[in-house]
Amino acid sequence: MNCKAISLWTLRTSLALAVSLMLSSATPLHAQVDAGAILGTVTDASGAVVKGATVTLTNEGTAATLSTTTGDDGGYKFAPVKIGGYTVGVTIQGFTSSEHKNLTVNVGASVVANFSLKPGQVTETVEVTTDAPVLQTQDASIGQVVNSRSVNNLPLNGRNFTFLAQLAAGVNTPQADTRGNAATGAFSANGSRPAQNNYLLDGVDNNSDTVDFLNGTNFVILPPVDAVQEFKVQTTDFSAEFGRSGAAVLNATIKSGTNSFHGSGWEFLRNDKLDAADYFENVGGVTKKSKLRLNQFGAAIGGPVIKNKIFFFADVEIAAHQRLGAHGARVEFGLHKPPRTHHRPERDGNGCAVRHRRPVRSRSEESCTPFFPVRHGF
Repeated sequence: MNCKAISLWTLRTSLALAVSLMLSSATPLHAQVDAGAILGTVTDASGAVVKGATVTLTNEGTAATLSTTTGDDGGYKFAPVKIGGYTVGVTIQGFTSSEHKNLTVNVGASVVANFSLKPGQVTETVEVTTDAPVLQTQDASIGQVVNSRSVNNLPLNGRNFTFLAQLAAGVNTPQADTRGNAATGAFSANGSRPAQNNYLLDGVDNNSDTVDFLNGTNFVILPPVDAVQEFKVQTTDFSAEFGRSGAAVLNATIKSGTNSFHGSGWEFLRNDKLDAADYFENVGGVTKKSKLRLNQFGAAIGGPVIKNKIFFFADVEIAAHQRLGAHGARVEFGLHKPPRTHHRPERDGNGCAVRHRRPVRSRSEESCTPFFPVRHGF
């Protein structure tokens, strides 16, 4: 083995040891962008803190469990915790077991569940039925959670759940502009520009990076309404973990599978047969309505692959839109391109094709073709 090979082996070994040392000494940072937290304090009947108690967290939908022990201050914390329903139980020798049931964790919420243990046998269980505090005292952020019931039941033209962000305090529809932002669910929080909002989907950046928002939206992916578990709009004093935003944060999360199968199917339609003719569709005493066919249909389903271990959730939504003007003017949706004109080339006396300098088109001529986004117009 020559000196060069020895030096290369030494360098690789040193780098491997350095990386291993860094990974072993690193402290994990737990962000709860699309999740929440459950925390509390365990005390005895006299109010003294209980150290070393075993706290178990159980997901009521998937039966997944996590365990920890209380610290010197009697406190415990589970974070991050995926949104859903949970049961928290506490056991320790010399005290009766105690548990909180039906604790609901929302996006970005910190649920407090305190326990006061009574002396007794561990086999005895005390069920705590008090509700979790409504007031959030763990952070100073201001926002509102819109759950799946509201998302599914509130009327939505076009089935765009981002319009429901306007239910939060300090949120309003933005000023109309040429990009159609107001028609695609954009919103203004506390007077800020819609482009300053931060869109997150399952904790992943969902912001449109197109400078001029040619697609007419500030977000990239719009999941079906029936696939949204819930979302939260935070307008002020939210955590630095969200970053980027100078206005509001719209944090949405998708449904997931549980130990029971659940699903839905839907179709929403608009049809000119169900509409009345307007004033301009009456010409010469003859009524001819514009043709309109709009169908939005799809399905969503979730359930277990292996109970208590592997789960799935899938959804699909299709929109079909056909529109024809009352007097034969067809309205197409999509990017329109001018038709190509085919002609025979001009030739000189020797039979060779004559090449002409291509005239320079003005910018107004090049931009005369309209663009209609697929989800606009309804």
